[in-house]
Amino acid sequence: MRILTVSDKVEPVLYGPYIRERVGKVDLVLACGDLPYYYLEYIVGLLDAPLCFVHGNHDKVIQPPSDMSPACNPTTFTWAENLHQRTVNHGGLLLAGLEGCRMYNPGAPFQYSEAQVREQVFWLGHRLRWNRLRYGRYLDILVTHAPPRGIHDAEDLPHQGFESYLRFLRAFQPTVMIHGHTHVYNRNETTETNCDGTRIINTYGYRMLELARRPDGRGWELVSSSR
Repeated sequence: MRILTVSDKVEPVLYGPYIRERVGKVDLVLACGDLPYYYLEYIVGLLDAPLCFVHGNHDKVIQPPSDMSPACNPTTFTWAENLHQRTVNHGGLLLAGLEGCRMYNPGAPFQYSEAQVREQVFWLGHRLRWNRLRYGRYLDILVTHAPPRGIHDAEDLPHQGFESYLRFLRAFQPTVMIHGHTHVYNRNETTETNCDGTRIINTYGYRMLELARRPDGRGWELVSSSR
């Protein structure tokens, strides 16, 4: 399975007529936040591929029409699937997501305290246990905006990662975790790290992932990660 991952930066090579020549056939697009919605819609339209996403701290909240039920989610699109605190089975690939970053501007959307994220992880864990019962494993790919604490993050408050993500990885051991939020300006910066059996990838800009089914049929393994 070939997956295009995007986050934080509008890439001219993707926002143009030659995107198909650049990335080839894509089975799925995963977005880690802080991208304009017109850009995401353009990508999935030209690639004719489904999109799953989480929101970043700079994303805009879409206000629902006045006649829409309050129970409707105003941050979900008809052409994309919001993964926040949800699990999705895409062709046998098990996905889940957590949006936003550490709270640095109280009251702003898609910003959370460590305690709030701990609760989000708790409830997502319940859903993943159903995955375990149904599919024999918890999760293949975790999609987040922020990184885990101490991995690809920074010391300033807005860019500190979440401790709760580290506990999540130890408990559920997805094959891959992808995130954005931390901008990469130096090619020598570390953007891929192994943690407790999970390959953590900062997808700032974009990356191409290729996954293959494990020989025993239980889940997927990462074959390659490239730009």
